[in-house]
Amino acid sequence: MSDATSGSISKAEIGRYGVWSLGLRDEDPGRRGEIGEAAAELQELGYGTAWLGGSSAPVNALPLLEKTDRLIVGTSIQSIWQYDARQSAAGYAEVEAAHPGRFLLGLGMSHAKLAEQYRRPYSALVEYLDELDAAGVPAGRRVLAALGPKTVRLSGERSLGAIPYLVTPEHTARAREILGQEPLLAPEFGVVLESDPARARELARGHLEMYLQLPNYTTNFQRLGFTEDDLREGGSDRLIDALYAWGDDDGIREKVNAFLAAGADHVALQVVQEGSPGDLPRAAWRKLAGILR
Repeated sequence: MSDATSGSISKAEIGRYGVWSLGLRDEDPGRRGEIGEAAAELQELGYGTAWLGGSSAPVNALPLLEKTDRLIVGTSIQSIWQYDARQSAAGYAEVEAAHPGRFLLGLGMSHAKLAEQYRRPYSALVEYLDELDAAGVPAGRRVLAALGPKTVRLSGERSLGAIPYLVTPEHTARAREILGQEPLLAPEFGVVLESDPARARELARGHLEMYLQLPNYTTNFQRLGFTEDDLREGGSDRLIDALYAWGDDDGIREKVNAFLAAGADHVALQVVQEGSPGDLPRAAWRKLAGILR
């Protein structure tokens, strides 16, 4: 870990389970109350952390923090190309002043197809972290979206740890080996609350479609042993079943907890269901909390 770890959030505070949701980062002021109410319920349901899906600014955590007193809120992830380090540091400082000790700045390199400025991504991320150090953002209050071994290692050296997206327990085991035991390892994992195989896989393929166009993910899938055939036509059953939990309650619980058994400290659960990705699937969060309890 970096020397700049003052104010680190503990693994116990982050909790074993959290939720990842695009809806929680909605920037529409008219939804502020709805998002705050959802956050309060997440806290009551026992989730430790709420992750603001997509490239979210720190200030988008405020509606959640204002309505809770224990819930940790993190960005997952803020693109280093969308907000420069000065903006990130200023946003972090604003949120920290209002709600000390409950915000995690999740950062990532995004993708070449999504960011025109994308070049030398690893070096750009290192330079960004240097600027955050200079601005006084503690390493223990930031986490990195890390897929490849080099970035996983960096997450342990320059931040609280790693928050990889669209991964498997096998990736978690490899990441834990690289990180050692101290850094946080908090993968995202998709959950489809459907027991019918055809319907569950249909929903999962709809969700996975855009990610199969992004080489950072497909390269990582291949590192994990998936083939070009697995990446065709929306993803093979083998790929879908590795990246998403579906089935009966016992099956879903087993697949989620496989990440913990492989070395994760926390699993950020993304509910995948019919409807807009920006919805707040509160009924599904309740059901999932009951399954995991």
